[in-house]
Amino acid sequence: MPFVHVELVEGRTPEQLKAMMSDITDAVEKNTGAPRAAIKVIVDEMRADRFMDGGTLRSEK
Repeated sequence: MPFVHVELVEGRTPEQLKAMMSDITDAVEKNTGAPRAAIKVIVDEMRADRFMDGGTLRSEK
């Protein structure tokens, strides 16, 4: 069973996240031959004030 874990900084709409997860499912199905029902996709969203990039919080950009 393929399991895909995606970590993102918050800020996308539910529709964007659903479309991304659907595209990931399609790609895994196409490239691995795994049955669609067996593909699991989980998205973890980090708060922007909990992610630092180059010494700057993402929430301060």
